[in-house]
Amino acid sequence: MDATSDVTLPASLTEVRDEFLALEVRERLQLLLEFSNELPELPERYRDHPDLFERVLECQSPVFIFVEVVDDRVHVFATAPSEAPTTRGFASILVQALDGLTVDEVLAVPADYPQSLGLAAAVSPLRVRGMTGMLARVRRQVGERAAAA
Repeated sequence: MDATSDVTLPASLTEVRDEFLALEVRERLQLLLEFSNELPELPERYRDHPDLFERVLECQSPVFIFVEVVDDRVHVFATAPSEAPTTRGFASILVQALDGLTVDEVLAVPADYPQSLGLAAAVSPLRVRGMTGMLARVRRQVGERAAAA
């Protein structure tokens, strides 16, 4: 069984992965671009607090991530420039698919989940590494917030 088996993968992430894998490579890139248009806006309470957000250094574009844990539920927030649609698409996938999961579900997401989307042939390895960096930061922040609760 590989690291991205359905045994530990929440339904939201399985659905995203299966949606990508059902498409041809060119169509996967289009789906990623669709996700980029769906990155949720920051809630008003965070718009004036860039100090809370952590820069994802693995990304060439300025991507920032912030996680909150409320009643064992994870909420992920991210910003990424519209002129970086691939990176913005990766951030959007994580924000949408991880939001509302439990702490344990997020911490159990395999670190190699981004590689399971079948995008290696459509985008550069550097871009996939950026999504891996985003996921690592989300998981670390969730662990820190849960430990502090």
